Amino acid sequence: MEQKYEHEYSANQIQVLEGLEAVRKRPGMYIGSVSIRGLHHLVYEIVDNAVDEALAGYCNHIIVKILTGNVISVEDNGRGIPVDIHPKTHISAAETVYTILHAGGKFGGDSGYKVSGGLHGVGASVVNALSEWTKVTIAKDGGLYEMKFERGKTVEPLTRIGDTDKTGTKVEFFADGTIFETLNYDYSVLAERLRETAFLTKGLAIDFIDERNPEEKQENHYLAEGGLKSFVQFLNEKREVINKEPIYIERNDSGVPIEIAIQYTTSYNENILSFVNNINTIEGGTHLEGFKRGLTKTFNDYARSHNILKDKDPNLTGDDTREGLTAVISVKVKDPQFEGQTKTKLGNSDVTGMVQAALIDGLTAFLEENPSVANTILKKSVDAFHAREAARKARESARKKSSLDVTTLPGKLADCSSKDADQCEVYIVEGDSAGGSAKQGRNRRYQAILPLWGKMLNVEKARADKIYDNDKLKPVIQAVGAGIGKDFDISKIRYGKIIIMADADVDGAHIRTLLLTFFFRYMRPLIEQGHVFLAQPPLYKLSKKGMADVYCYTDDQLDQEMTRIGRDNVSIQRYKGLGEMNPEQLWETTMDPDNRILVKVTMEDAQKADEIFNILMGDQVEPRREFIEKNAKTVKNLDV
Repeated sequence: MEQKYEHEYSANQIQVLEGLEAVRKRPGMYIGSVSIRGLHHLVYEIVDNAVDEALAGYCNHIIVKILTGNVISVEDNGRGIPVDIHPKTHISAAETVYTILHAGGKFGGDSGYKVSGGLHGVGASVVNALSEWTKVTIAKDGGLYEMKFERGKTVEPLTRIGDTDKTGTKVEFFADGTIFETLNYDYSVLAERLRETAFLTKGLAIDFIDERNPEEKQENHYLAEGGLKSFVQFLNEKREVINKEPIYIERNDSGVPIEIAIQYTTSYNENILSFVNNINTIEGGTHLEGFKRGLTKTFNDYARSHNILKDKDPNLTGDDTREGLTAVISVKVKDPQFEGQTKTKLGNSDVTGMVQAALIDGLTAFLEENPSVANTILKKSVDAFHAREAARKARESARKKSSLDVTTLPGKLADCSSKDADQCEVYIVEGDSAGGSAKQGRNRRYQAILPLWGKMLNVEKARADKIYDNDKLKPVIQAVGAGIGKDFDISKIRYGKIIIMADADVDGAHIRTLLLTFFFRYMRPLIEQGHVFLAQPPLYKLSKKGMADVYCYTDDQLDQEMTRIGRDNVSIQRYKGLGEMNPEQLWETTMDPDNRILVKVTMEDAQKADEIFNILMGDQVEPRREFIEKNAKTVKNLDV
C-alpha cells in the first residue's frame, strides 16, 4: 500500500550552513555553553593562541585586558599571524584563520608549532563568529596590519596601516549579547586561569588588567620562574607541608617533554592537577594514569627494599600513597588525542609508559637521596593503609549491624511516601524543634525530614575510619542511601534534592559548612550533578494591621519593604532560629516549591573548592583568619 506523507523530505530540506554560520547556530558544540563559562572560554581560546607562541619559543609577554564595556583585549609579542596570501583561500592567512573553521598552523606536519593547546584550529574563528565585532592588529615583517569583523564576517580585510619594528598580535573582541546569557566577565575566574598558565609556562610574563571601573582598577602580574615547583608551593601555601622543597622531575627522552612537581602535606586529601600542552585535563587521561602507577610502584619498591613493609605485609594501594599529596603533571604532546573540543581527557596510550618511567626514575632518586623525608612520607602512607583497613572493617561491621545498609533508614528520618528519587527531596534540618515544625508543615508525599542535633565531625581533619563511627554522619549516609567515598553510587540516591536547612546564625553557618565539606570529600557527585541545595528561610516578618504579613530574606529587602509600607505601626519579628516558625510559616516561606528560595550548590572549579574547604576547615588557623578578614567586608549580610 502506498504511503503518503504530508511533508516531503527532499534535498530542499537539507540545510547547508556556510562560513561560520554553524558556530552561531550551535555555539554549545564549540565552547560548551552560552553561560558565563562559555563567555570565559572565548578569552581562553585567544590566550591559548598567544601561549602557543610562548611554547614555540617566540613569545615571553602577554597582556590581557578587560576594557570598558566588557571588551576583551589580548596582546602578545610573538611572531604575528602570517599576513601573506593563502594559496588555497586566496585571501590573507590571517583572515583565513579568523573566518574558516579548522584553519591554523597546529595540525602537525610542516606546521608552525611543535606542540599546541589550540589544537583543533577552531579557536580564533569560533571567537570571531560569536563576537559582535572583532579587530585584529598584527605587527610583522616591519609592517602594522589591521582587519575587522562583525559576527564572523569580514568588514575590513587585512590592510597595512603603518610601519613598526615590533612583532606580535593584538586581538580585541566584544562577545555577542544575542548569544551569551551574560557579557560580564568574572575577574577572579580569569585571573586564576592566567596565573595557572604562567605557572605552566616557565619564563612567560602575563599582565591581567581590569579597566571596567576606573575607580577600582584591578591588575595582576604573573611570572613564575620556578614553574611547576612554584605551582605546588602556591597550592600548598595554606597547608602544612612535609617536604618543604617540592620534588621536581623533568624529562624529554622521547620527544614528549614531561614535568612533574610533588609535595606532601599533613592533610588526608590528595590534590593532583594534570595538563597537556597547558590545557587542564580535568578528567585526567593516560598521563595521569602513568603518574599514579609510577607513584604506587615506587613507594612499594622503596618500602620493601628498606624493610618498611615486611614480606607478609600487603602492598600499599594508590589511595595510601596519595594521601596528603599535591602534584602537578604537565606533558607536551605533538599530536594529542583529546576527548572533544573541551580537551578534558588525554587518550594517547604511549604517554602512560613515558610518564610512569619518568616518575619512577625521578622519585626513586629523590627517596634514596632524602631518607628522612622518604621515611616520613612512607610512614604517612602506612598509616593511611591501616586507617583504610580500619575503615573497611568499620564499614563491614556497620553493614552487618544493618546501620549502614541502604534498606535501613535512620530512626529520626520522617520519610516521604513517594519512592521516585527524581520527585523526592530531603530536608536536613538543624535541631529537633525545627525538625518538628518541618515534619508538620511538609508535603508528606515527596518531602522527607531528617533532624540533626549538635555539631558533627569535621571530615577535613579526620580519616575515613572515623566517619563510620560518627553518630551525626551515619543518619545522613543512611538517608542518602548511596554509600560514601569509593563506594558512592549516584544512581542509588533516594532523593533528587538534598536540602540543608539551618538557622540563620553562626552555628547554622558552621553546620552548613560541615555538611558541605562532608559532601565534597565523600559524596562529591552529589554536588557535581546538582543535587545539593541550601534552604533560605526568612530573617524577618513584618506585620501591620490591615496588611498581609511580609517576609524578608535580607536586610536590603527589609529596608525596601519598610519604605514601601511605611514605618509606622509595623511589628518586626527577627527569626533567630527555624524553631521560632510554626509549621504553616515554615511551609509558606521555606518549603513550598511555589514560594521558597533554594540556592543550588555548584562546583565550577574543584581546585578552588578544595582550597576553600582546606582554609575553612583545615588545621591552619592563620589562613582562616586572613580569609575571614578579607571577605567579611564584601558580605552584606552574614545571616543569609
